[in-house]
Amino acid sequence: MPHLGVNIDHVATLRQARGGQEPDPVWAAAEAELAGARCITLHLREDRRHIQDRDLRLLRQTVHIKLNLEMAVTDEMVAVACDVRPDQATLVPEGRQEITTEGGLAVVGREKRLAEAVRRLQEAGIVVSLFVATEAGHVRAYAATGAEAVEFHTGDYANAAPGAERDRELARLAESARAAQEAGLVVHAGHGLNYVNVGPVADIPGMTELNIGHSIISRAVFVGLRQAVREMVRLIAD
Repeated sequence: MPHLGVNIDHVATLRQARGGQEPDPVWAAAEAELAGARCITLHLREDRRHIQDRDLRLLRQTVHIKLNLEMAVTDEMVAVACDVRPDQATLVPEGRQEITTEGGLAVVGREKRLAEAVRRLQEAGIVVSLFVATEAGHVRAYAATGAEAVEFHTGDYANAAPGAERDRELARLAESARAAQEAGLVVHAGHGLNYVNVGPVADIPGMTELNIGHSIISRAVFVGLRQAVREMVRLIAD
């Protein structure tokens, strides 16, 4: 059974909308941890549009479960990660105008460049995951970087119409997960997962971690964050 990683970026987005101090993503992480989350995920973007350096450093001091830092593959971000030392770094593509991460990291043809960043992070004691497209044919390239894990982008699955279209995307995801495991990679998934569509992804053999943010924070508006996390943990377990 995969465990739940709660992405707290949207809590920081709400705070930054007013430029104040609340809601505090550090508090949100504590609530998620108390509710049964096994991982806290945050994305420190180069433009600092939501999560701030202060958040990352406080979370490193206060989170007692896995801390997963999503980050662009830049010298600045690698240096920040090596200094703060989260438990895991997930390398993601990053665009200035995007609302959220729109696709998987470009890996094919960039294996050597990525391998250098992976090596630096691993030397700092950080486990490295790549946020990648659901493409079984690219798994060899993913493994060639030296990363320990991959997180498959589930946007196509989440956006597919229920029925045959979604079934096809789920089959692609399962095939990619199988290929990744055969290549020695730990398998995670995330993007667009919610209380309706998470079950089939959680059932994929070998799936170990699901990172979910927007749906949980949206649900929390109505029931509170601790209850929203508990509901998602229960759905994954069931």
